[in-house]
Amino acid sequence: MSHPIPHMSALFEELDYCPTPIGAVSLRRRRDLKLGVDVFEIKLGDESLMTSLFTASEVALARLGLAALDDATAPDVVVGGLGLGYTAQAVLEAAPHASLIVVEALAPVIEWHEKGLLPLGTALADDPHCRLVQGDFFAMGASEAGFDPEVPGRSFDAILVDIDHSPAALLDERSESFYRPEGLRNLARHLRPGGVFGLWSDALPDDTFLARLDSVFVETRAEPVTFHNPLQDRPFTQTVYLARTDPGAAL
Repeated sequence: MSHPIPHMSALFEELDYCPTPIGAVSLRRRRDLKLGVDVFEIKLGDESLMTSLFTASEVALARLGLAALDDATAPDVVVGGLGLGYTAQAVLEAAPHASLIVVEALAPVIEWHEKGLLPLGTALADDPHCRLVQGDFFAMGASEAGFDPEVPGRSFDAILVDIDHSPAALLDERSESFYRPEGLRNLARHLRPGGVFGLWSDALPDDTFLARLDSVFVETRAEPVTFHNPLQDRPFTQTVYLARTDPGAAL
């Protein structure tokens, strides 16, 4: 009696490759034989942007950011950086009635979600509470119009960002001004009183960046997020920065 051969993924596959203004972006899927799972990776050139193997801190960015709000029942939220979509998904799981805008600079990344090429399929693209917007998050944050092309000047309860590796390790040097006090003040203009700015970082807490946050926001903190790295078989720590505007007055 014959038995069906179990389906096994190819060891490596490049699902898409597209040139962009800041370099070629690619979506890759590889089979990790040690862990027995498919791993999806987004790369910019040879630089890794995101992997489906480690998502704890991306999820924590959403959960911690919403938990810092006085009322997260139906918040208006911006997520800067779409990637594999785990931060946006966590926002919608924690606050199903949220109004969510996800700003992504790279058009191919949005197309991957629309075509269902990623582990989340088309869940974000199909969710009526979520809108995927192609744009330069940093330029939008510095402008008066802000993040909603349909409602210029709209303010938000939370703005959660996962784009650069850290405030000191940037994908594009043009975003450096965002992490300075003036850039942070520009961002804070788009938050409501008591609104929360959250930032993901691949590094340990940085006192210099915390001091910059302190110069703009009334409440700030760095939350280390430690998880097990199965590839290195040891704990690994990333950081979520949280900052809150004055609940009593707009900035």
